[in-house]
Amino acid sequence: MAAPSQLQQATYDAIVIGAGIQGSFAAYHLAQRRRDTLLLEQFILPHSRGSSHGQSRITRSAYPRARYAHMMPDSFHLWQRLEAEAGTSLYRRTGLVVLGPAGDPELEGCRRSLGTDQVLDATVLARRFPGLQLHAGEVAVWDGTGGVLFADRALRAVQDVFRWHGGTLRDGEKVLRIEPGAVLTVTTTAGVYQAPRLIIAAGAWTGALVAPLGLRLPLQPLRINVCYWREKEPGSPSAGGASPCFMALGLSQAPHGVYGLPALEYPGLVKVCYHHGSPTDPEERDRLPPGTPHPDVALLSSFISSYLPGLEPRPAVVETCLYTVRP
Repeated sequence: MAAPSQLQQATYDAIVIGAGIQGSFAAYHLAQRRRDTLLLEQFILPHSRGSSHGQSRITRSAYPRARYAHMMPDSFHLWQRLEAEAGTSLYRRTGLVVLGPAGDPELEGCRRSLGTDQVLDATVLARRFPGLQLHAGEVAVWDGTGGVLFADRALRAVQDVFRWHGGTLRDGEKVLRIEPGAVLTVTTTAGVYQAPRLIIAAGAWTGALVAPLGLRLPLQPLRINVCYWREKEPGSPSAGGASPCFMALGLSQAPHGVYGLPALEYPGLVKVCYHHGSPTDPEERDRLPPGTPHPDVALLSSFISSYLPGLEPRPAVVETCLYTVRP
């Protein structure tokens, strides 16, 4: 930490802690509304320590819960507006297949959220998307709005536009202390800042950040394995290179769901992941004992052999990400 005489000192209309996608968008909207805003990030940008790194995420209209589905028209509009402001493409529409047992409540919720009858049986799915296989008693729902959001490009764009609107982004500054009051004081490793408004979007670090304030939030960081699987025949539609995104819901062998994206990040590698992970401390996420089992990777290998036979059943690349969930 810098000596007290060397600390930056400034006052803002609002401070946002955490420059992941949620914190960066919060800061962007504040700056758009002419609020003098400080965005703080503990790591030097760009980094891969949290939840917003990587090249791709799925975006969609199909949600089991209606309140999320109702947000999506506005969400797509906001992404389009950011594309226009940043002058770059942030999204590729590929469509999305949601598959699972017929009558599964989450699958039915997705079907209802689309507002039209877009159910595909095994025959239709095999004809349109030969890379995906359904099994007896399963159906699929088609979401034509689904696609791939270019995550790292989007994060960089929203931070750039935030600065264009007059916002201040300070990375490499870890928050040490928050002092509440009508005007809050935030002390970091390099500065002391004050504002009447504070937004905390610190992801897996949120619990530790607010605990000194007497807040015990029910948040659990999870270490997620992000897996990429090699196409047996690179570029073949049956392997996944020209396929849509997909989600598998309601499967007994994968109770938290499986999702996948086309081979857009690494040539010939399709991203397929389990939507769950192992409890972790965000400061210790990479300190795994030798021989630590990865049951989620074994689960995915079995899923790929059964549903995506055009892919090799062993991951070619395994990266990590953090989720923050309620236990």
